[in-house]
Amino acid sequence: MKRDVENWIILSEKQKIRELMPALQKMTLVEVAEVLDPLEEGTILEALEFFDAESQSKILSHFDIRRQLTFFQKISKSRFAPLFENMASDDRCDLFQHMSQEEQAAILPYLSKEAREDVVRLSAYPPETAGGIMSTDFATVMATMSVESAMAKVRRDSPSKKMIYYIYVVDYRMKMVGFISLKDLIMASPNQLISDILHEQFVSTHVDEDREIVAKKIEDYDLLAIPVLNNAGQLVGIVTQDDAIEVIRAEHTEDMEKFMGIMTESAEQDYMQTSSMQHFRKRVVWIVSLAAVGIISGMIIHRFESTLEALIILALYMPMVADTGGNSGSQAATVIVRALALGQISPKQWFKIVFKEFKISSMLAVCLGVLAFLKVLFLSWETSIPSEYTLNQLAFVISLALSLQVVSATCIGAGLPLLVKRFGGDPAVAASPAITTVVDITGLLIYFTVTVTLLGL
Repeated sequence: MKRDVENWIILSEKQKIRELMPALQKMTLVEVAEVLDPLEEGTILEALEFFDAESQSKILSHFDIRRQLTFFQKISKSRFAPLFENMASDDRCDLFQHMSQEEQAAILPYLSKEAREDVVRLSAYPPETAGGIMSTDFATVMATMSVESAMAKVRRDSPSKKMIYYIYVVDYRMKMVGFISLKDLIMASPNQLISDILHEQFVSTHVDEDREIVAKKIEDYDLLAIPVLNNAGQLVGIVTQDDAIEVIRAEHTEDMEKFMGIMTESAEQDYMQTSSMQHFRKRVVWIVSLAAVGIISGMIIHRFESTLEALIILALYMPMVADTGGNSGSQAATVIVRALALGQISPKQWFKIVFKEFKISSMLAVCLGVLAFLKVLFLSWETSIPSEYTLNQLAFVISLALSLQVVSATCIGAGLPLLVKRFGGDPAVAASPAITTVVDITGLLIYFTVTVTLLGL
């Protein structure tokens, strides 16, 4: 049904919006946002009029940040303010932080005092911290309350349905003393005190804690939400499981871009909505830099030019050695970066890790060396070679060089991320192109050193 609606809207735009409303209103708000996203802002606003205020804001939240900013810039502030105000506090803060100072100043006068204070307070926290991703949509009660009084207060606080699984217990200074679950509250006797069903042991995070650590806590303790406390132990917000998933996805995307030598930007962007020039700027620095470093490879080949002239067959298998080394190095780096990100290993274990990769690469080297030996015999049995050498000799030398390259590349691929991490950097910056370039240089040195030494060239 969703596909039919999409096709119908694309073909007829505004004319069919009213007739399509019954179908759209049966969809989830995420699906409605996906259907409306390709349309112009004016058409989307006309469609939003058929939804209540809260649904309009949720649909807007499902658009990417760039599209939300376009709405803000193209419609009146008085029309945008209700949409903005009814967004979830964390989504509202995220959009506010992506606005320019002039845009922030333009929207604030149209907001209620409560919403204005909330968005300004949340926006003060750096986006990479727990404070920057937390929501203020939560319910609190006091330990001295009865269950009946607590339920009445939760109703008055009116947190959203997805935030009500945990109810936080605070004192009169908003200092957190524990929590109760919705199940605890429902199952307890109306006259029972909250202190009787209070869970005093709880996991929390600090407003300044890195968002990756926060997401890992939620994952490790299998939480639906985690309370965020300030220096005084006061409850200032919560980070939900949904927020943690977004953080993990964003960090993985950032790490992958770094690993592939792409300069990341602060705002996540859709591939198709990012211009070719922006893609160029993100990629050009690493590629050009590594191309410059690649001159060393040319110098090595030039240094052994006489060796290549004496045995042309060596040039035929240089790409095979280089590709195998690059693959081995990148594979090892991927495994190590992932293990570091998941907290499975630490730089202190570098010797143990590199030694393990050495053992793994040695087994791989035997397999690939035998394969390379057979490949040379199969492909070059008709190749003309100097009489003082045999094809078996050349095949052995090439396969030995390839085997040593596999071991060397794997250790480099494993060692570089650990080295970067050891000095406080991001291991993902040991990017795949960088590893490939280093491995190419070391591979050429290994290849020519082995051939020159064993063949007496």
